[in-house]
Amino acid sequence: MSIAVAHSDSAEGRAALLAAAAEADLRRTDLLVLHVSDSDEPTLPPAVTDALRARIESVLADGGAPEVVWHLHTAGRGHNVAGALIDLVAETGAEMLVLGSRRRSATGKFLLGSTVQRVLLDCPVPVLAVKAGEDR
Repeated sequence: MSIAVAHSDSAEGRAALLAAAAEADLRRTDLLVLHVSDSDEPTLPPAVTDALRARIESVLADGGAPEVVWHLHTAGRGHNVAGALIDLVAETGAEMLVLGSRRRSATGKFLLGSTVQRVLLDCPVPVLAVKAGEDR
């Protein structure tokens, strides 16, 4: 089994990546980094994939993450980020999904329909939602 993390280039995404690496190290398993692109294309050009890999390696190194074996998986979003993440989790057989969550206002907490809420409700495996610290 493995630990999956929803990758995004944000403070929340970086916090999720570091938390997922720690969880993978704790469970002695691989880390699956799931990136849902803005494109509807199922695969990304090699230059984009290489840039993603470099950013991920940089976040892991700069954040002091334990050394874990990780693999990058990508999907086109097709206007449904939550659905793409849930599909990737099911396809890869991950045992847990880690994702970053923004702090929300009282109104934001009341409104339904966010990507995080959809994943929390529909994901077939446990989900760990991580918030970025104040210093990030």
